[in-house]
Amino acid sequence: MKRLAIISAVLSAVIMLVATVRPASAHPVPFSYLDLRLQTSSIDGVFVVHIFDAAHDLQVTPVDRLLDPALASEYARALIDLLAARLEVAADGRVLAMDWSGPEVLADRQSLRLTLSMRVDRAPGTVAVRAAMFPYDPQHQTFVNIYEGDALTQAILDQGKPRVEYFAGTRQGVLAVIRKFVPAGVHHILIGPDHLLFLFGLLLLGGTLGQLALVVSGFTIAHSITLSLAALNLVTPSSRIIEPAIALSVVYVGADNLLVRDGRDVRAWIAFAFGFIHGFGFASVLREMDLPARALGWSLFSFNVGVEIGQLLVVVLVASALGALRARSEAAGRQLVFAGSVVVVAAGAFWFVERVFFPGGLS
Repeated sequence: MKRLAIISAVLSAVIMLVATVRPASAHPVPFSYLDLRLQTSSIDGVFVVHIFDAAHDLQVTPVDRLLDPALASEYARALIDLLAARLEVAADGRVLAMDWSGPEVLADRQSLRLTLSMRVDRAPGTVAVRAAMFPYDPQHQTFVNIYEGDALTQAILDQGKPRVEYFAGTRQGVLAVIRKFVPAGVHHILIGPDHLLFLFGLLLLGGTLGQLALVVSGFTIAHSITLSLAALNLVTPSSRIIEPAIALSVVYVGADNLLVRDGRDVRAWIAFAFGFIHGFGFASVLREMDLPARALGWSLFSFNVGVEIGQLLVVVLVASALGALRARSEAAGRQLVFAGSVVVVAAGAFWFVERVFFPGGLS
C-alpha cells in the first residue's frame, strides 16, 4: 500500500508538471503592436511583431534565427511586403501609402521593430486602421496606440474586430463626427418600425400645431436623456426588458386612441413616459457603432440630432397626410383613426409576443 501511495504521488506530480509546462512550439505572445503619432503633415508609426509570427509566415526555422540582425535584414523586404498587405491606414477616408523601414531586432522582447511614415496634406479629422496581421492564429491581437499631442487613444484589433476609427480632437474631427452620426441617427429612426409605429399612433388623432409640438417635444426630451445615460454606460438595462417594453408602448398608444373620448389630450405625457424606454432602444444601436472616446459628447449630440431630423420628417409627412384626409372627409378621418389604431395594437402585440417568447425571431 505504501508503494502504491508513492507511485500515485509520483504520477500525480508528473501529470501536474506536464500540464503546466508549455510546449516549446507553442505561441509565446500572440500580439503585435502598432503606435501611430498624428502630425500636421504626416502620420508616423512604429510596428512591433513577435519573431514567432514573422518566422511562421516567412517560413523561417528555427524562429530564433530572426534575432540575427543580418538575417533579419535579409528578410526585410519580404516582411515589409507581408505586413503592408495586411495593414491599412486611411485619413479622412483616403487610404495612405506607407513608407516602411527596418526591421530592428529587439532581442529582449524576441521581436522585430519596423517604422512607417505616411504623408498627409493636412491634419486629418479621422484616422481608420484596419489590421488582419496573422490570420493563421485566430487568437492574434494587434494593440493600437494613437497619439495626438499629449492625448492617447487605445484599441485592440482581432479577427472579430479588425477595424478602429479615430476622430481627431480638432475642428476637422468634430465635423467628421457630425457627418457620420447625424445620418446614422436619421437612418436608425427611419428603419425602426416600432419607433415609427409609436409615432404614427401618437399622430393619428391629429390636433393643432401646438399639440403636436408638445407630443414630439415630450418624446424628444425623454429619449435624449436615456439615450445619453445608456450610451455612457451609466444605466444599461437588458434588451430582453427594453425591447418588449417598446412593443408594449406601441400597444398602449394604439389602445389609448381607441378608448379616448372627448377628455383631455394626454398624448404628450404618453410620449414623454415611453420616450425613456425608446431612448434605451436607440442607445443599443449607438453603442454598436463604437463611440469615439475623444468626441463622445459630439457623437451623442449628432446622433440625437439625426434621430430628431428623421422624426420630424415622419411627423411632417404623417400629420400633413392625415390633415389633408380630414379636410376632405371627417368620417374618413375617423375611420382611419380606428383602423390605424387597430393595426398599431396588433403590431405591438405581435412584437411583444415575439420578443418575450421568441427572442430569436419568428420564422
